[in-house]
Amino acid sequence: MPHLRSIVLTVAVASVTGLGLVPTADAATVRYVALGDSYSSGVGAGSYIASSGDCDRSPNAYSALWAAAHSPTSYVSVACSGAKTTDVLNNQISALSSSTTLVSITIGGNDENFANIMQDCNLKGTTTCVNEINAAKADATANLPAKLAKVYNAIKAKAPSAHVVVLGYPEFYDLAKSCIGLSQASRTAIDSGIDLLDSLTKTAATAAGFTFGDVRSAFAGHEICDSGRWLHSVNILDIEESYHPTATGQKSGYLPVFSAKA
Repeated sequence: MPHLRSIVLTVAVASVTGLGLVPTADAATVRYVALGDSYSSGVGAGSYIASSGDCDRSPNAYSALWAAAHSPTSYVSVACSGAKTTDVLNNQISALSSSTTLVSITIGGNDENFANIMQDCNLKGTTTCVNEINAAKADATANLPAKLAKVYNAIKAKAPSAHVVVLGYPEFYDLAKSCIGLSQASRTAIDSGIDLLDSLTKTAATAAGFTFGDVRSAFAGHEICDSGRWLHSVNILDIEESYHPTATGQKSGYLPVFSAKA
């Protein structure tokens, strides 16, 4: 018969596991660096850290939440709002070292002019929206894989022992629902652009030997037009947070996907 203490310990561990708070193996030795763009810095999640300036890093971002739950040896986020692949190479890679054991990153959307396209979709109508997305998809297909490969190779060079988790982007719209705003044609085009971006990212990450975390299914049922959405729609009072995850989107969408891959 198992010892009572063993039974209590097993139950306790199982309970914590159910909350998703059990540290990964040897979490105390993890040295974690978060790289990337606004989806990693936490734009839209609020409570921005003053010292992060225009990078708008939030303690509600998935990387900060993971670090708070797992207490790694070290954690730093250099993710920054508006970052492109060149910004990662020029301004963020230096945060890595040979002692880094865990890296996360979202990158690629800004290389395809994400913010301006979404602005035009809202201001200039369906034809402009669809045309710009199609042009971005063509550019991404032709050029983004090489840009991503350059970033991933740089990560491997600076942190050769690190486990690297590359996260994708959520689809913005639940196409089965209708709501005020963009036309169905624009919404369909936007989601198709995100799907292509995620597909290219997954292929490049896998080729680099990294782990890809697809967040689309996590956000399913919580997209714009859903009553319990985890994404900001257009916010004219804070335009930057538009189309970014809320604090709940970071906690309930990105964090579980990252935790499962870390």
